[in-house]
Amino acid sequence: MTNSQKIALVVAMSGEDDEEIVSAYLDMAGQKIISLAYPFDHTVTEVPARYEHVQIDAAVYLLNKRGAEGQTSHSENGISRTYEDADLPATMLRGVVPVCGVVR
Repeated sequence: MTNSQKIALVVAMSGEDDEEIVSAYLDMAGQKIISLAYPFDHTVTEVPARYEHVQIDAAVYLLNKRGAEGQTSHSENGISRTYEDADLPATMLRGVVPVCGVVR
């Protein structure tokens, strides 16, 4: 999937129409996935195709949390918010499997 296709999906899912902001959140989500999937290989810079849907979901999640980062509880006018984590929830990233190799 191309970066412009990812941006289009995030725009459609989040309602954020500033492509620069969407691209920034896609990059942040991608870096979180890469650091989890390749914890000891800092040469990897592209999100593997199998995790692109996770990257898109994570970017939308982060966009939707803007203005309420790190919120653990909030109640106002019958609306209640609580976040699992100040970052991406572990449940969102549980399908990302770290790559391992042989130590020589």
